[in-house]
Amino acid sequence: MSETFVLITGAWHGGWAWRPVAEHLRAAGHRVLTPTLPGLHDGDDPTAYQLSDVADAIVDLVESNDLRDVTLVAHSWGGYPMTMAAPRLKDRLRKIVYWSAFVPAKGRTLNDEVPPHYTEMFEGLAAASGNNSVAMPFEVWQAAFMNDAPEDVQRIVHALMVPHPMQYFTTSVEPLDPAALGVPAAYVLSVGDIALPPGEFGWERFAERLGVTPIEAPGSHEACFTEPAGLAEAILKA
Repeated sequence: MSETFVLITGAWHGGWAWRPVAEHLRAAGHRVLTPTLPGLHDGDDPTAYQLSDVADAIVDLVESNDLRDVTLVAHSWGGYPMTMAAPRLKDRLRKIVYWSAFVPAKGRTLNDEVPPHYTEMFEGLAAASGNNSVAMPFEVWQAAFMNDAPEDVQRIVHALMVPHPMQYFTTSVEPLDPAALGVPAAYVLSVGDIALPPGEFGWERFAERLGVTPIEAPGSHEACFTEPAGLAEAILKA
């Protein structure tokens, strides 16, 4: 049966990042939309938007296209705007899927959920940027985010990313209660994902927040590039 997927990117990425996965989902007969969100288009002013504008864009995409029975899938930071948008779309949703994504808790921003060295790095980069944005350092990207790709591929993808508005990392979101929302939620976790180190700050805690067992997918935090077929399979399984 054909389904409709809206794929929401993580920080620094545009909708282009989902294309390898989207092609696998489309080959399986599904409709797939991969929006680039406000503040993440090439040339966007990082100071011009708030996290609520990102949620508004997701809602507008679904409503303006009159999409029904939609599965929302969010990667990493994308868990924040997806969680914000979901209650407004509940009558149009089939499922919500977090892939190696943050599941918001009450009063906690993304900066509250990452190890202190990330918080310090983000704050320092934003302060030095002149426009309150965070550009991902290549060395961090290479070692922890896309660690399962050759260096030439790492550099190509890194060069495509845009600075991320810092205010998107410092805004909290009302938590999601899937039971109260009436929409099932699932969590997909890439087994080689070390963007958050295992332990206190590991990704596993977010599946626990949802009260679900994570569905494993191959690859790193950037499996959308390195393991798109396996990731698409896990998303369909979810």
